[in-house]
Amino acid sequence: MAASCSLPVTPDLSTLRAKLQGLLQFLRKALPISSAHTVDFYTESVWEKLVDLSPETVLEVLKRSTREAQARPSDSRPLMEAGKESDKSSIEANKKVAHGHRGISSLKTRIQTKLLLIHFSLSITDFPKIFCETSQKLVSVEAFALAAKYYSVQNLGICIPFEQLLIALQGNQKQKTGENVKLDEFMNLKKSHEVQAMSELICSIADYYGIKQIIDLGSGKGYLSSYLSLKYGLKVYGIDSSNTNTHGAQERNRKLKKHWSVYYTRSKLDVNELALKMAKEKKVQDQIKNKGDIERVCNNSPANQEMMFTSEFLPDFSSSVISNIRKQMENLHVYSHREENLCFENAFSLIDLLPINAIEPTSSSQIPKRKMSEANKERRKTTSKSNETYIYSPLTSFITADSELHDIIKDLEDCLMVGLHTCGDLAPNTLRIFTSNSEIKGVCSVGCCYHLLSEEFENPHEECTQEKWGFPMCHYLKEEKWCCGRNARMSACLALERVAVGQGLPTESLFYRAVLQDIIKDCYGITKCDQHVGKIYSKSLSFLDYVRKSLKKLGLDESKVPEKVITDYYEKYKPRMNELEAFNMLKVVLAPCIETLILLDRLCYLKEQEDTAWSALVKLFDPVKSPRCYAVIALKQQH
Repeated sequence: MAASCSLPVTPDLSTLRAKLQGLLQFLRKALPISSAHTVDFYTESVWEKLVDLSPETVLEVLKRSTREAQARPSDSRPLMEAGKESDKSSIEANKKVAHGHRGISSLKTRIQTKLLLIHFSLSITDFPKIFCETSQKLVSVEAFALAAKYYSVQNLGICIPFEQLLIALQGNQKQKTGENVKLDEFMNLKKSHEVQAMSELICSIADYYGIKQIIDLGSGKGYLSSYLSLKYGLKVYGIDSSNTNTHGAQERNRKLKKHWSVYYTRSKLDVNELALKMAKEKKVQDQIKNKGDIERVCNNSPANQEMMFTSEFLPDFSSSVISNIRKQMENLHVYSHREENLCFENAFSLIDLLPINAIEPTSSSQIPKRKMSEANKERRKTTSKSNETYIYSPLTSFITADSELHDIIKDLEDCLMVGLHTCGDLAPNTLRIFTSNSEIKGVCSVGCCYHLLSEEFENPHEECTQEKWGFPMCHYLKEEKWCCGRNARMSACLALERVAVGQGLPTESLFYRAVLQDIIKDCYGITKCDQHVGKIYSKSLSFLDYVRKSLKKLGLDESKVPEKVITDYYEKYKPRMNELEAFNMLKVVLAPCIETLILLDRLCYLKEQEDTAWSALVKLFDPVKSPRCYAVIALKQQH
């Protein structure tokens, strides 16, 4: 177990509840924007109902905000602190603007925004500046965007820096195998980024507690599980509800072992060959009897001696390879080649440190034949026994909040429970299992697919026997009987950072679907269509083709809608496509607030548990590469 050290200070429960109260105050007014379904955008006249501004105004303000954000990519300071410095910049800019109504107007807007910034950083109470008191429509895009930014995870001050936590946990100080393995050779860039960051944190927590067992819930294809077992020598159980995923993970792990062996077979040959040559050198030196030869060796400088040794005994090794091998041997506590007592029996390679099942068997022709000493046999025997537990075992089981882990894992011991992008209710259930099992000493959960969460208060009039819901979890939101709704939870999955760097929303495909819905309503009398059209847009040559294919998939009679009618609908709504684009941008800006609510709910739940000694939110990933980038982490008291 790592020496005890202080973990970063995190906000207490009362502080988190106060932030929740402010967030709810804003969302009570803003939630209708997130709750509106894009499919019903034209049929329900969404823009007219919720926004009292032109789409051009909304788009211009939001695009300007995006440009300003891109100009300050490294500005991660809290909102209020950044605002104070921005006010100084605005004052300086005011001195420089000497003419031009547009410049004055733009400056005036910026100054108003910065003043609002100070106001919001104290308390967001003046909602008429964002929404109209009577109509509840949006009237200020600047104030709306500012409030949404204020209530994001980063600006609320509830997120612990990743590096700070790693330092506190003291990292993994042991020699790690596979340091130079490039994950992107067998994972895509997104998954490689996620697995490397999360595995480093998991291993640090494991070292902190001195434990070896990891339970990976929703392990899917087994990338994280395989990496934890192969690189860090951890005993990992990957549990997934899909039998197909489990079998796929087994096959993928087998291939990964082969990939791993590529990096270590060469090291094994290099180190063993070096040991053979060094042992031969010692034998030759012992047999030297000629004084002249001895004097020749002794009279040479140390540098010349090294050069003689290299050229005579290692003619086929480059200096870089030798340096690398020496470094490996030193790291593994192998005797240095300078030591007199180095002999063949003491040499062993990097591959010996890997788990017994980590590498696929290599043919005997690839490995130099040698006689193994009794001491080396005993060491290998001991190593093999100790490494038998460092394996990855994919299991198939559907996990609920009440799942009994002892029934799934027979040798359950002190462990960590982790989940990388666990869908829907699996993320909150992971936290519940953590709190109810004494063997689980820590949890690291990154959730996703918020639209698949079950909500306790979404359908209050329907009878339901379900006792444990995905949302809400904490006492405060349960007392409030807070409900987001599926559409709002779906919008929480939108990636603001990706949109900000130019990876925009698929506006045209959304536009096609919204116009199609109006055709279905008018021509077939269907006001609500629960069926999904799917990915027909990417397979369509035109809007006409899209409508024909969609109607066929929905089982509707295509002959009811002539080609001319379809074309007329397209021409009717095409000038209003910017309304849909602007509205979706508002949903994107609001998305982090919905996600913040869900994450705060989970963090508050952990703070309410008596056994939880420490809990926090940590930003693990680059949100452009992996939008669901926040991990909910909790640890129990060390004994």
